Amino acid sequence: MTVNGTQMNAASNLMRPDHQVGIVGYGAYVPRYRLPGAEVSRVWTNGLGGSPIIEKAVAGLDEDVTTMSVEAARNALARAAIDPQLIRAVWVGSESHPYAVKPTSTIVAESIGTSANILAADWEFACKAGTEAVQASIGMIGSGMTAYTLSIGMDTAQGRPGDALEYTAASGGAAFLLGPAAESCAVYQGSYSFVTDTPDFWRRSGETYPSHGDRFTGEPAYFAHVTTAAQSLMDMMGTTAADYTYGVFHQPNVKFPSRAAEMLGFKEEQIKEGLLAGVIGNVYSGSCMLGLTAILDQAKPGDRVLMVSYGSGAGSDAFDIRVTERVTAVQHRAPTTRNYIARRTQIDYATYCRYRGKLKD
Repeated sequence: MTVNGTQMNAASNLMRPDHQVGIVGYGAYVPRYRLPGAEVSRVWTNGLGGSPIIEKAVAGLDEDVTTMSVEAARNALARAAIDPQLIRAVWVGSESHPYAVKPTSTIVAESIGTSANILAADWEFACKAGTEAVQASIGMIGSGMTAYTLSIGMDTAQGRPGDALEYTAASGGAAFLLGPAAESCAVYQGSYSFVTDTPDFWRRSGETYPSHGDRFTGEPAYFAHVTTAAQSLMDMMGTTAADYTYGVFHQPNVKFPSRAAEMLGFKEEQIKEGLLAGVIGNVYSGSCMLGLTAILDQAKPGDRVLMVSYGSGAGSDAFDIRVTERVTAVQHRAPTTRNYIARRTQIDYATYCRYRGKLKD
């Protein structure tokens, strides 16, 4: 296989731990407030041009990455039904941590009752910060260093007023409590990561809002990385799209993941359960992770899932996941992702500006 002119030995790049690792518990969190895309369009384009999504989730005045991570983590613990003192790492991936200097992860760890004898860290890689933490968790557990870790992808994504991002940049995410395969509701069968220096989206230190290079956003950024990671993993696993019950891809909007899925050979019915961007927007670091929680909420033993993240800058993590018999026992121990989506309070643009601190002195 040749990628960007470099010959690659596919089999040597497949990441598989010494001991199988899986998802022992999972949890989602989506704020109740919703800003319709039509409301953004009304304010900035007089209703012309439409909106790429129906609405997006907006964090309330008392919500941030920390509080939402705690909620998702508690849901993951409820499904796992383990003592939080057994967790040995808490990692939070986000591009909107509330503090520039002070970790989110330590607050989350204490809030859910872990021991102080743990690893705690905040992860960054734009929208794939959460799956980056998952990869690290698989490595730790799979090597035998520890039994349980908690990996979270969560954001209160930012968007400059009037910018295209304001239509889709949303709030929410997911938490995964990883552990031994024997205790898991879904098992990671293999993973693969692919990164390049592609400047499609960035925010310098001290700047309030991110910038983006429009012409790089689709190609060579999103589509090149998502499809390369996905196809490479499938080549290594000896699979095609037809071997998966579900596919879930990073969701900056509805169009991009739908097109990527089609390019890879997936059909609409394989991606519709995890495609949430249309009704809650792009939750950035938790995008495909949140989609996976929606899939696990209704998956059956033996189902197979291909999950692919994307982070600007740029890179993708791809995972081949098999659902186990334990899934039916954990599905209803915590609120489902669709429960959170259905629980909604619509707000107008002025309220959104107040909640997200858009009014500056």
